[in-house]
Amino acid sequence: MSLDATEVVVVGAGLAGLACALDLTAAGRDVLLVEAAEEVGGRMRTDVVRGFRLDRGFQVFNTSYPQVKRRLDLRALRLHPFTAGFLTAGARGSHRVVDPTRHPGRSRDLLPGRLMPLRDLAALGLLGACDAVLPAGVLKRLPETSTARALRAAGVSRRTLDTLLAPFLAGIFLEEGLETSSRMFHLVWRSLVRGSLCLPRDGIGAVPRQLADRLPEGRLLLGAPVDRVTADGVALADGSVLRAGAVVVATGMARAARLLPGLPVPAGRAVTTFYHAAPAAPLREPTLVVDADRHLLNTVVLSEVVPGCSPDGRALVSTSVLGTDADEEAARTRAGVLYGADTSRWRLLADYRIADALPAGPAPLALSRTTRFAPGRYVCGDHRATASVQGALASGARAAREVSADLDRARLARPAVRGGAGR
Repeated sequence: MSLDATEVVVVGAGLAGLACALDLTAAGRDVLLVEAAEEVGGRMRTDVVRGFRLDRGFQVFNTSYPQVKRRLDLRALRLHPFTAGFLTAGARGSHRVVDPTRHPGRSRDLLPGRLMPLRDLAALGLLGACDAVLPAGVLKRLPETSTARALRAAGVSRRTLDTLLAPFLAGIFLEEGLETSSRMFHLVWRSLVRGSLCLPRDGIGAVPRQLADRLPEGRLLLGAPVDRVTADGVALADGSVLRAGAVVVATGMARAARLLPGLPVPAGRAVTTFYHAAPAAPLREPTLVVDADRHLLNTVVLSEVVPGCSPDGRALVSTSVLGTDADEEAARTRAGVLYGADTSRWRLLADYRIADALPAGPAPLALSRTTRFAPGRYVCGDHRATASVQGALASGARAAREVSADLDRARLARPAVRGGAGR
């Protein structure tokens, strides 16, 4: 069955697809957004399991991203902040690393010699100040290397890098060697210094839902998996065909490569997140705990961040491990070591094993790439920009601009229809 033609079909209602569809609609385009799942969000979705609200993998929401500020009503999300910093725990004990400008009373571990030498403190202070004040465009043009080499070049000692920064950044980049591009690192560091890490009251899924609510009625088709991109649109798995002048593929990168054969995509970074219900909170504060010995990436008591995510007073604990083959008992036991708590009565609620949680971003890294793939065919997502909410939204916005420009160019190139005898 062939459905009525539309000007643009956008495949995938994650952040990139939503941004693209909204911008095309604002530009006056006839757009249909199709999504395989029964709800929007892609990787940013929230499930309810036994009354607990569980994001699909550990998530944080950064308020400093320009696309976030432009597109979202932050007040309506009812954001709950994490502590501006983290606890590092392991064989060397537990230490607190916080932003002293936001938590001056908790910053004693940053006194010279307690956690790192004065030289490292000065290097990190200068690094943070530069990343905070320099325009993002300047940071994107800095000489590029790996994150590890950039930190060493900035004056950070090998010990501080290995025991403090690398374990923390591994949870952001989902890789332990800090091979990620230094340009990406500077942009991330800038966002951490300038913004706040939060979670919406109703889970991370509230972010894409807010965007989807702004689409015109009838322009979002859920539960409609696309089987293939055709010469004149897309074919759905149920056999129906959506005809369109332009098709934008805004799915995850693996699915995008299947729909657009020949599309180059980066490797994926994998992670497993376990959610446990605990009788009591092992840490009574909304602070990320980083494993200095690298058995885990991190763990956090999410019910201390957003109290309403637990239905009955029990604590909700999130624990993340690199890869998709993580063992639940080992992760739970290790989390207990980091918290100094008995985990024998923790109950597993769910685990999320995500093979392509983030696109890899080693140097050299193109921070923004065209979304044009072939005539009338486009692709957007964080794998076409930076591995972040900002990257996904910005890539969707770029796709909308390029689609509109190409459609306008094609319209102007068509010969005018002349009427009347003798003309």
